[in-house]
Amino acid sequence: MADTNAPLLIKRYASRRLYNTETSDYVTLEDIAGFIREGREVKIVDLKSGDDLTRQYLLQIIAEHESRGESVLPIGVLTDLVRSYTTQAQSVVPEFLAMSFEMLRDGQSKMVENMTALNPMASMPGFEAMRAQQEAFMKAMTGGISGQWSGPSASDDDGDSEPGDELSEIKKQLAELQSKLSKL
Repeated sequence: MADTNAPLLIKRYASRRLYNTETSDYVTLEDIAGFIREGREVKIVDLKSGDDLTRQYLLQIIAEHESRGESVLPIGVLTDLVRSYTTQAQSVVPEFLAMSFEMLRDGQSKMVENMTALNPMASMPGFEAMRAQQEAFMKAMTGGISGQWSGPSASDDDGDSEPGDELSEIKKQLAELQSKLSKL
């Protein structure tokens, strides 16, 4: 069985076909997008030259999704990205984007933890299955950015707050998130 911690190696042949080295079969861009959504790291290399083509193919996957109307990136963000290639900001943008997505992933997983801890239904039979369905739904809605939702971090909770206060905070964060989603 393959090591799922190691990146999945995809080789691009001269014919531009993509070959999955783990399963010994050809794959499409949509297959690669599926691997990534499942949480798998992927590395795409040119068979002849050995050049790393991962970035090029990931951008192509994003472009195809955006062109099919599956827009995730607002026009303003796309404009700023284009602008960053011609300004001094290009040195800051990659780090900023990486930190932003890391914060989003961390925030989502903490919200699930908090919702589970505060929810009296958590001890009911079948709750885990329902929670797993909700996580799958949220993963689909966020385009696979992360696998879980999260809320305020545990470091924000000094133990002095009442459960009602925490619930109010979660409701506030959910309302803010819904507002942001409606603007997209």
